Amino acid sequence: MRRLILLLLITAIPGCQAPMPAANPQMAWVDLSLPFPNDRVLLAERLDNQRLAEGRFFQVSPGSHELVVRFDYETNGGGGMSMMGGTTVRQCYLTLDYAHFQAGQRYVLEARSMALTPEARLYNAAREIVAEVSEFYCLM
Repeated sequence: MRRLILLLLITAIPGCQAPMPAANPQMAWVDLSLPFPNDRVLLAERLDNQRLAEGRFFQVSPGSHELVVRFDYETNGGGGMSMMGGTTVRQCYLTLDYAHFQAGQRYVLEARSMALTPEARLYNAAREIVAEVSEFYCLM
């Protein structure tokens, strides 16, 4: 019985990690990045007010777009019910507008937490900042 369960687990885990699709050269590709260890989750939520089925990246047509990401990160004490110390996880939604997406280009949306304030920046392929968060709200 244990072997059967182990076999099922081994075959199920790779199925959860679908490969990334190929980038469409007619679209711009936006990777998501979390550079700090206390940052937990960064997921693509909405593109131009349309909910996305795939949360690992954005693929957008050239031009202007509004990107919304979910960003979860840990804060030390002082936030929410954690007045006694310890950590609290904040769940935030960040909105970023950029008017100049170019076909075939890769961008990186990098989110980080600065104490209780989340921030995100969009970088182009030359690692230049091309946009920053225009608004955010947090649930915790």
